[in-house]
Amino acid sequence: MFNSVKSFEKELVNLTSPNAEYHQIASTRQDMLTKPKGSLGRLEEIACFMAMWQEREFPKSEEAQVLVFAGNHGVCNQGVNPFPQKVTMQMVENFKRGGAAINQLALQHGAKFQVVLLAGGEQTSDFTLGPAMSEKECLEAINFGANSVDFNSDILLLGEMGIGNSTISAALCLASFGGKAKDWVGAGTGSNLMGIELKAKVVDLACSVNAASLGSSFEILCALGGREQAAICGALVAARRHRIPVLLDGFIACSAVAPLSSQKGIFDHVLVAHKSAELGHKRLLKNIDKVPILDLKMRLGEGSGAAVALAVVKSALACHNGMATFAEAGLV
Repeated sequence: MFNSVKSFEKELVNLTSPNAEYHQIASTRQDMLTKPKGSLGRLEEIACFMAMWQEREFPKSEEAQVLVFAGNHGVCNQGVNPFPQKVTMQMVENFKRGGAAINQLALQHGAKFQVVLLAGGEQTSDFTLGPAMSEKECLEAINFGANSVDFNSDILLLGEMGIGNSTISAALCLASFGGKAKDWVGAGTGSNLMGIELKAKVVDLACSVNAASLGSSFEILCALGGREQAAICGALVAARRHRIPVLLDGFIACSAVAPLSSQKGIFDHVLVAHKSAELGHKRLLKNIDKVPILDLKMRLGEGSGAAVALAVVKSALACHNGMATFAEAGLV
């Protein structure tokens, strides 16, 4: 899809726009349904959002695609991960066998699930020594993500798997939004206090070592990201081109797209599924100006929160499409 960094960056400033006419059509319908105006709260907003991007008075959610991108990280050489990297590959096999939480949730809500292992699980470079990826590696991962999107989907759910990627997430947020490393570092898959302190030091070091390479969105991804983060960015941008609404999972998935936040309107087609229990997610959501659909204290990743939130989206559309209007019900 993107044959050069320049073509990717051009896509970021030539975004499709929301169709305000369909938002108004959907909003007018909501006001005509057999309920007090606004009484379905956020469900009404979600229905209008879906109508605006799908350009339909009656938006759909039948064809939901779940993409989970998986990768490994060289920063694990610094001891930031309480679990060994082989768990990434083991979980990929578990996804393929249908044994993970996301498999059950996707099945429950009628979504098509796919796990995508990037570069055969090969580590990125250790970003405390220099950039995590070369320009070529990063662009390949972006394209892998973009090319994984089913353009016939009604909605796209994005998640990830990768031991060590909570450290990657903290670094991406620090480079994208500033603050201090400790603002963004959390327990991840189970780090203790000593482990969290080590992660903060590693994130500070990575941002310092790569300081000269943190200019553009692409440069931040190259220097501090992982392949799964770059793939999520590619999928998000590809979905935007085809007007497919995106449902982002928790802290890791949201931080993956943090480098894109400097591009005006880049998240207009995005819903955030839930507020993660991970420390930095509240701050991240404020920076990207998003209100999560759910807050269930989840921190599993792998698209699980997005799949749960899909049930809310489906509920919103069921009411919007199926309820009677006052005229149809013969009510004054």
